[in-house]
Amino acid sequence: MARTKQAAPVRREPSSEYVSKLDRESALLAKQQELNGAASTGAAAPKGSAKASASAASKSATGIRQVVIAVAGIYGSFLTWGYLQEKLTTTIYPATALDDSSSSSETEVFHFPVFLNTVQSAMAAVTGLVYLWATTPTGTPVPPIIPSSRLLLPLLLVALTSSLASPFGYAALGHIDYITYILAKSCKLLPVMFLHVTLFRRRYPLYKYMVVAAVTTGVAVFTLHTGSHKKKAASASDHTAWGMLLLSINLLFDGLTNSTQDYIFEAFRPFSGPQMMCANSLMQTAVTGTYLLVISPWLVHSGVGAWLGAVDEVAASGASSSSFSIGAGELAAALAFLQRHPAVWRDVLGFAACGAVGQIFIFYALSTFSSVFLVTVTVTRKMCTMMLSVVAFGHRLSGMQWLGVGLVFGGIGVEAQIARAEKLKKEAAKAVKAAKKQQ
Repeated sequence: MARTKQAAPVRREPSSEYVSKLDRESALLAKQQELNGAASTGAAAPKGSAKASASAASKSATGIRQVVIAVAGIYGSFLTWGYLQEKLTTTIYPATALDDSSSSSETEVFHFPVFLNTVQSAMAAVTGLVYLWATTPTGTPVPPIIPSSRLLLPLLLVALTSSLASPFGYAALGHIDYITYILAKSCKLLPVMFLHVTLFRRRYPLYKYMVVAAVTTGVAVFTLHTGSHKKKAASASDHTAWGMLLLSINLLFDGLTNSTQDYIFEAFRPFSGPQMMCANSLMQTAVTGTYLLVISPWLVHSGVGAWLGAVDEVAASGASSSSFSIGAGELAAALAFLQRHPAVWRDVLGFAACGAVGQIFIFYALSTFSSVFLVTVTVTRKMCTMMLSVVAFGHRLSGMQWLGVGLVFGGIGVEAQIARAEKLKKEAAKAVKAAKKQQ
């Protein structure tokens, strides 16, 4: 009777802090069993060798197609996502109010991170639901998005930390350029290691601390040589320092998000990637939606909001808030901005769609290949994002900045190669144990 391969649930292993490990141990063991069976019956069935050769060739062609699909999907989605992100946060628009009473010399930029984050998470939730339904085997019920009430608190924590991270990241873009932002966002190893060492008392091998040193040095070199014109040195230094502080808070929240997701995957097995995508997106939409509808309208008219610098932008722009049923706050201001500049809707929806589709291709790559494959694609994708930013938006990098880029991505590449070697050793050991059990 022919063997039918069952799809294994996606699982995480926190062996790399850049991309959490999602392994397929059951598939590897099944493959090892097939190899052992082929070795034991190969001498008695010489005719089967031709069939095996044809099957291997077919699998190779299928594997190449899968690689092309995964790489093209991840690159296409996230390169476009990064381009639209920089375009949304840096494009200057004429600040023409709805009644055309403002001066034509005034300008404005799109600065509504919670609104943008809500649109993206809502689209990711819908896309995740479709992905969960499509990946469920025929004849089996679709698994619940939240299979246990014990998941609610960890998922709420993930939603809160991811929702808080986004505004700090967009605020940082007001003080640093997008190249610095991408480079620093590539350094998620730092906050994750910090949290694991301080909260979970985990120890790391020496090479990881060396990677941290290389990455930190690279970011420092790049940042210190950003906008270092003599006349504006003090001003640029102040802006850069404040931007890096905001970005550090963003990375800290990212680290909390990743650590909590690792805990969820380990403690609530089998909790799959599509389930996590749906649950996290729904919870995040609920959190940010509550802020937009309840907290933000109150904040702009409170003393706390005045201290934080929050203002009623709808009233300040000269538009009548009565034309918006949601009153004041960021949601009203974002909708008023989009009403003044309808073309921005295309960038907002495109940004959200690319983020949602990109997540699906990441889960596809993780369920089809090893996580080391995703590390390689992610690192090279970020490098391509930087190159696209340089070309599309006219950034110029000095020699020392290129040195900083090399240190960052060199350190990430070394970490990925060592992680790959460790993974191969573990897989080989598991295969040997499986073979001994069969004997």
